[in-house]
This record gives sequence, C-alpha cells and structure tokens, in this order.
Amino acid sequence: MTIQILGGGCPNCHALEQNALEAARRLGIEVDIEKVTDADEIVEMGVLRTPGYAIDGTVQKFGKVFPADDIEESIKAFTSE
Repeated sequence: MTIQILGGGCPNCHALEQNALEAARRLGIEVDIEKVTDADEIVEMGVLRTPGYAIDGTVQKFGKVFPADDIEESIKAFTSE
C-alpha cells in the first residue's frame, strides 16, 4: 500500500506524514510513503487545499493535518473495499 502525502513539503505535510506512519504502525501494516509536491499534479487529483493524503492514488482527505486515528480509519475502509 502506498500513502501519498499531497503538499509542498511544509511542516504540516511532514506532520501528516508522521501521522500516516503512526496509523500504519498501529495497524501492523507496511506502507510506502510517496510525497506529491507538484501543484499541478495535486490539483489534477482534485485537491484544493493542502496538506492531504491519498491511498494507492485515491484521495482520502485534504485541507488540514489529520490525526493518526482518522488515517487509520481511512486505511481500514480502503482495505475493506
């Protein structure tokens, strides 16, 4: 599974990355983290405010730093589809 962190690399993006890693650790799964920093690519994904995150290319949430609990729920929902 790949979690994409969507944003320019600001402190909020780094915090979101750490929360994503914490969520994966809690679930006992390995994830690859991919940083998407190109503004055009982020907009093409439908993200209007950063930071945000996607799982395997599917945007989950954007617009703020989401806590590990939220990301954990997104991972669970994504893997149950």
